[in-house]
Amino acid sequence: MPPAHSIPQIIPRDRPWTAGLRAARANVVPGLIVQALMFSTLMAYYFYPPTRGWFDQLAAVKERLGYGYSAINSVVAGAVIPELLRIFIFQRARLRRSNLSNLLFTAPFWCMMGLAVDYFYRCQAGWFGGAATFAVVTKKVLVDQFLYNPLFACPVMTWLYDWKSRGFRFQETGAFFTITYYRDHVLPTLFATWGIWIPVMLILYSLPSMVQIPLFGLALSLWVMLYTWMSEQGTREK
Repeated sequence: MPPAHSIPQIIPRDRPWTAGLRAARANVVPGLIVQALMFSTLMAYYFYPPTRGWFDQLAAVKERLGYGYSAINSVVAGAVIPELLRIFIFQRARLRRSNLSNLLFTAPFWCMMGLAVDYFYRCQAGWFGGAATFAVVTKKVLVDQFLYNPLFACPVMTWLYDWKSRGFRFQETGAFFTITYYRDHVLPTLFATWGIWIPVMLILYSLPSMVQIPLFGLALSLWVMLYTWMSEQGTREK
């Protein structure tokens, strides 16, 4: 479940799969980096005891705080970290009004999504079990990427970030809920993210249930930092 702003603007006249593949190519470098780091984390969890102990401690905190942990985890990973990166690296530690407006949008958005992800992971554990077997992991990834993502996560993120880009105006937002909008905007986003996030979700679901939310936060942090870095660099070069 990547951030919607990590997908380049989709031109409606493009075919959805063409636009999605073009966006996927643009995201391939940060995607591969995140996948490699997450795979390394998976290997370290199972084969390097200190790493396992550290993440088990995070899992204990998650178990104690429940949904509160998920909300804070997602806000820090999806909102605070990328904005701090933007301020201290690209703005040379100079605060701008846009930083506050960005946080006023991204913080509640990622809080909501963090709660939704936690609830969904709990449902998945109830439906399929918590064991990291091939059958269980496969079922969870399929439901995650081909039901939850296209029916909820991706449309909601696309709608809200599009609404933000329109200046939070309600005019024409009725178009968000049409088949044409889904085809031209949501579907390309799905094509762009599947190649990156299906491997990441395979890794996450291969871990114990209580470790999945802390590792989701790590994956999200890595993704938004890398994409923020690349997008800001690209803006400077124009």
